[in-house]
Amino acid sequence: MKSLLLLLFGGLKAGKIATSAGSMLISLAVYAAIFGWRYAAGFIGLLLLHEMGHYAVARQSGLKVGLPAFIPFVGAWIELKEQPMNVETEAKIAFAGPFAGSLGAFAVYFLARAEDSPLLLAVAYAGFFLNLFNLLPLSPLDGGRITAILSPRVWFIGVPCLIALVIYRPSPLLIVIGIIAIPQLIKAWKYDPQAPENIAYYNVAAETKLEYGVLYLGLAALLAIMSYEVHEMLEHVRIAR
Repeated sequence: MKSLLLLLFGGLKAGKIATSAGSMLISLAVYAAIFGWRYAAGFIGLLLLHEMGHYAVARQSGLKVGLPAFIPFVGAWIELKEQPMNVETEAKIAFAGPFAGSLGAFAVYFLARAEDSPLLLAVAYAGFFLNLFNLLPLSPLDGGRITAILSPRVWFIGVPCLIALVIYRPSPLLIVIGIIAIPQLIKAWKYDPQAPENIAYYNVAAETKLEYGVLYLGLAALLAIMSYEVHEMLEHVRIAR
């Protein structure tokens, strides 16, 4: 009986891995058909690194979490099967994704410069820009979950940023994010810092708030600079051709 249970558990675990890997391969095939398999592989690799940053820190924090799932042109995510017990844990898990993804983008960037590869430079640009986008201070994006450590009302700063992006580069995904954000914004509007449940969840030391604020702004500024610089490099490559 014990052996049967172990076999069943192992099969379920293998099934979850297969589901995650299958969704990743489907995304890879879709992107490869449009952009070529080299770019697709690099892009999916950076997405995976971003999500595994979330996954590793969630597991380290003692939370049950599912493996990454991928959907073409939507991105990837992990499923937290348990919610963080406090806002600091939530911010730590949220920050881990853009941080890991940014490290991956920098690795690709330096390799692109060493190999003089426009293709790798394009992959690096995608990594820098997508991690920067994820830092918009608007829930459910990572930036919203990080800045919640300051106050959920910070999310209202993300609204004009999202509107500007919709105007600059219209996308159904941006509209979906806006719709998902509406309940979170209502929650932020009604936020009462003196409510017992909010004190229990959001009460952190001022030093911790400052630490995450500096980390957030520093990473966002670095990614903004790199997104701009690499975009300019790609423009020069395009013109040269």
